[in-house]
Amino acid sequence: METRKVYKIATLGSHSALQILKGAKDEGFKTICVTIPDRVSLYSRFSFIDKIVVIEKYTDFPKVEGQLIKDNAIIIPHGSFVAYLGVENNKKMKVPYYGNKKVLDWESDRKMQRDWLIQSGIPVPRRFKKGEKIDRPIIVKSYGAAGGNGYFFAKNQKDFDRRIKSFKPKDFIVQEYVIGVPLYIHYFYSPISKKLEILSIDKRYESNVDSLGRIPSQNQQGLGIEPSFVVVGNSPLALRESLLAEAFEMGERVVAKSKELISGGLWGPFCLETIITPEQKFSIIEISCRIVAGTNLFINGSPYAALYWDKEVSTGRRIAMEIKDAIKKNKLGKILN
Repeated sequence: METRKVYKIATLGSHSALQILKGAKDEGFKTICVTIPDRVSLYSRFSFIDKIVVIEKYTDFPKVEGQLIKDNAIIIPHGSFVAYLGVENNKKMKVPYYGNKKVLDWESDRKMQRDWLIQSGIPVPRRFKKGEKIDRPIIVKSYGAAGGNGYFFAKNQKDFDRRIKSFKPKDFIVQEYVIGVPLYIHYFYSPISKKLEILSIDKRYESNVDSLGRIPSQNQQGLGIEPSFVVVGNSPLALRESLLAEAFEMGERVVAKSKELISGGLWGPFCLETIITPEQKFSIIEISCRIVAGTNLFINGSPYAALYWDKEVSTGRRIAMEIKDAIKKNKLGKILN
């Protein structure tokens, strides 16, 4: 009789590693954290992490792939994977990888991402093309996941022309700055059950743009402070129930369109980063096709996760539940690359 493999859950020690590994342990998996020397003291504090693999720098991750394969590890990617390893090194990874690597090309290219959202019938802010006159406040965004780094705000054409001269990233988009509440919806899609869930919602606290809002506009004049959009924390948020149906429908359209555009489509956790205007209209800024850091607020579950599961379920635990179900049903091939 063939012995079934005993799989372990592994991830990089960064971003949402604690949530991912805690959720894996709660579902009965052995866990592995791959991290750098100055993070060992952090991750060694927690008993749900069974093994810590130390690398000198995150870009050394390929050096321990052989070890992870021997451990029957399944890698759970998060934002630090692309930030430190890049899209191509993620695609070359030989360790079993949760999620569809083909989605990475669409997520990392803001123009492709926008096309995907538009084709899904998702409302997006106006984008200004090269040479087009800027007639309203805009935000310039570099490509990739960088926690709000590589962004700048401009009030008009003159302001943009001044700021762009010192902007280092070569690949960026110029997008209308929509006024409203920044709200991040954390979804999970299962290709096994073919069901979409909203697990939680957060609002980002960005420095220093959020703290500037506490200073009256007349007192800001002459301070010379440039708005910055670096994410320093997250706070939980519950969406008005009247908007929840639309939130579900947007997620379902994004998943359905992904199956047409991308071989295999999108599965697992993803996030629509939205602005809700005073008119209660959604404007979708971008999509993150992985677990996002805002889910760290909900390690003990959330009001939305409680609607589906009779236990505390974080996004990290939901991933482990999906892997566990796939192993049981012999469908790991549906969810691993």
